[in-house]
Amino acid sequence: MQSLHEAVGGEPFFRALVHEFYERVWADDVLRPMYPQDDRAGAEERFRMFLEQYWGGPQTYSEQRGHPRLRMRHAPFSVDPDARERWLAAMRGALDALDPAPLHRAELDEYFERAATAMLNRNPLIR
Repeated sequence: MQSLHEAVGGEPFFRALVHEFYERVWADDVLRPMYPQDDRAGAEERFRMFLEQYWGGPQTYSEQRGHPRLRMRHAPFSVDPDARERWLAAMRGALDALDPAPLHRAELDEYFERAATAMLNRNPLIR
């Protein structure tokens, strides 16, 4: 069975997706402070490797960085519902730019929705 990684074109697709995503992140005043200001290329590389591994590509992320530990890595940042929505808007814009096949788009959208929700760590209604 073909992995999604292979189905969408492998590394070139994920490199382009992550680049498009970061173009949007860097333009967003809420999201940009959550990302390494002096290491955009490194941030793009790490995120690309993570996504490739998650979708059935090379295991390079784990080989270089160990277990992803997404919640732990995002804990220092205030991820509230607004940040979640902004992150999803940036990712959806990146996916729009790449226009993957509808079935692949649906699978990617579903994952990103779940992942963004899992990163929530602040509720603006609770002080």
